[in-house]
Amino acid sequence: MTGPARVPPAAPAASTAPAASTASTAADVDGDVGLHHLRLYVAGQTPKSLAAIANLKKVCEEHLAGRYDIEVIDLMENPKLAAGDQILAIPTLVRRLPAPLKRIIGDLSNTERVLVGLDIRAKAAAP
Repeated sequence: MTGPARVPPAAPAASTAPAASTASTAADVDGDVGLHHLRLYVAGQTPKSLAAIANLKKVCEEHLAGRYDIEVIDLMENPKLAAGDQILAIPTLVRRLPAPLKRIIGDLSNTERVLVGLDIRAKAAAP
């Protein structure tokens, strides 16, 4: 990887340009609205880094349906970027938006932990 890389949402109709209009129509079973800006800090193409990227994409596709923006930052390429979000371990996921800022450390393989950490309710738990 060369510096920050954007990973677009998998849904073909996912546009991040008009976040306000997306927020007004994006309420789904999860009860979530708005765009989620996520930064995933990794170190090269290690198995743990690749697993974190794949697991994050899966969670986002299943629970955020086109309402997310993933920025993958490879600290092997640009280690100074770790200071901005106070990254001490990798992989680390940082949710920049919606506020408040949240951090999750690890390969994101525990889906329930990721959903709780990002304040996203599981679809089965919705009333």
